[in-house]
Amino acid sequence: MTLGDAGALDTGAAKGELDRSSRPAGLRLEVCVDSASSLIAAVLGGAHRIELCSALALAGLSPSPGLIERAQACGAPVYVMIRPRPGDFDYNTDELDLMRRDIDAARRAGLDGLVLGASRPNGELDDTALRRLLEHADGLPCTLHRAFDVTPELHVALDTAIDLGFERILTSGGAPSAWEGRDRIAELVARAGDKISIMAGAGVTTGNVVDLVHRTGVREVHASCSATIPYAPDHAAAALRQRLKACLGIDQTLVKETEVDRVRDLLSVLNGVNPKGGPS
Repeated sequence: MTLGDAGALDTGAAKGELDRSSRPAGLRLEVCVDSASSLIAAVLGGAHRIELCSALALAGLSPSPGLIERAQACGAPVYVMIRPRPGDFDYNTDELDLMRRDIDAARRAGLDGLVLGASRPNGELDDTALRRLLEHADGLPCTLHRAFDVTPELHVALDTAIDLGFERILTSGGAPSAWEGRDRIAELVARAGDKISIMAGAGVTTGNVVDLVHRTGVREVHASCSATIPYAPDHAAAALRQRLKACLGIDQTLVKETEVDRVRDLLSVLNGVNPKGGPS
């Protein structure tokens, strides 16, 4: 899938793809994307929801106005990342102002929800800043991102997120991957009950999603379904890659894109999951 294919994707075509996907009730796949080609691949692959970002290599930042505009017509629900810079989630007054402006842009674009978080210097959720951001969102559904995972006490952060009115929490259970954090995720699911959705993310693959759902009880999973962009084989391209790395520090081996087949494969496996365990 290339950027040149983007014009072929209109709202009706994308919704047609989505409507043809048979899915288990209650189990949903969110795919995070940071480019137009990844957005197209996620929609054509059948993702239930898109997390729209830039710079996934930096754990996701606010997307560009152009990518937001492109997402308007993609045909799938889109939640926009609201994160003004890389690094931690302890934001100053100017950064919080940028976040409010990005929220305004997402609302003007008519997109479906937001993904955000904010922390205090010790890693606890900054409930004051978050409450103001959610008030500014003015009813747009909000996902709490993995700022949650670096809090000192996950159960306290869970209660805070519920009190603030978040729709869901994206979490790896405070571990590098959701599979490694599966026991903590299961505890969060049990504690959350029907008050908030717990969505497992980080390292979710076709090889572990069945066991992950069975072990944790999550009804939503999050993945990029991406692969490294293959290199052009010619010598000129190799020389350019060397100059990019030497002069600008750009390492093309880190560039990834969502692939349609990876989305479809993960959905196919997810479609076979019995959330209660045992055979489907």
